[in-house]
Amino acid sequence: MSSVVERVRGLVEMTRPTNSIAAGVLTFVGAFVAGGVGGNAVATAAAVGATVFATAAGMAINDYFDRDIDAVNRPERPIPRGAVSARATLAWSGALFAGAVGSALVLPPLAIAIAVVNLLALVAYTKLFKGLPGVGNLVVAYLGGSTFLFGGAAVGSPLAPAVLFVLAALSTASREVIKDVEDVAGDREEGLNTLPIAVGERRALHVAAGALVVAVAASPVPYLTETFGVAYLLVVVPADVGMLYAAYESYGDAGVGQAHLKYAQFLAVVAFLAGRLVEPGTVPV
Repeated sequence: MSSVVERVRGLVEMTRPTNSIAAGVLTFVGAFVAGGVGGNAVATAAAVGATVFATAAGMAINDYFDRDIDAVNRPERPIPRGAVSARATLAWSGALFAGAVGSALVLPPLAIAIAVVNLLALVAYTKLFKGLPGVGNLVVAYLGGSTFLFGGAAVGSPLAPAVLFVLAALSTASREVIKDVEDVAGDREEGLNTLPIAVGERRALHVAAGALVVAVAASPVPYLTETFGVAYLLVVVPADVGMLYAAYESYGDAGVGQAHLKYAQFLAVVAFLAGRLVEPGTVPV
């Protein structure tokens, strides 16, 4: 039986605090790019809180449903190692989902609608979508990109971060496919039919690389349309190089490739922040 300290540590750990907080940051970026943080502090804070709670809840419910798979792929996670019971995980996830709902209720109707769709997708992901070739990857890609739309909707400008949504969704889909390649052994044992299992690992990596190439090709659009200036371009180019190199690395080691891709994705987010902070024409070429 685990101690109270081990149990609390396990409950916190299964929320993937880094990922949950990062999702909240992305929502903030969406609101910031939409230009509405200053006059909408309460709405922005509520949207960020809802995102953090919802992401943490999704991580926990995923651990609950994936406990048998994790016994093979991730035996160090809280449920397989005995730190937290499956029943406690389910209750913890429910409490986190309640926090997400409570935070979202003060937001505009469109933001609430996005939150409802995302919460339903989070709950349905593991049981309905994860084992379908490519479908689970697309659901996670939507959820990752929608954090920006949610932030924009919270301050009344849902379309302002639309390009961010597309680029984030493409890169997230790529990373999810690469992660599936990394997890093939456990997924196959559990009977899941992920994309690498359905079409082969190398073909799946081709799909992941293709999505990244499209994202990189589209990344100059905010500069070309004069939405952002040179500051954006100076940061997004290294991010693009990092993404392409991560795709190349994945053919040799999927674990390393997906980890490095995550860093490149965060650098791309910094590019949008730089683009919003520095108006076009204010940085000398």
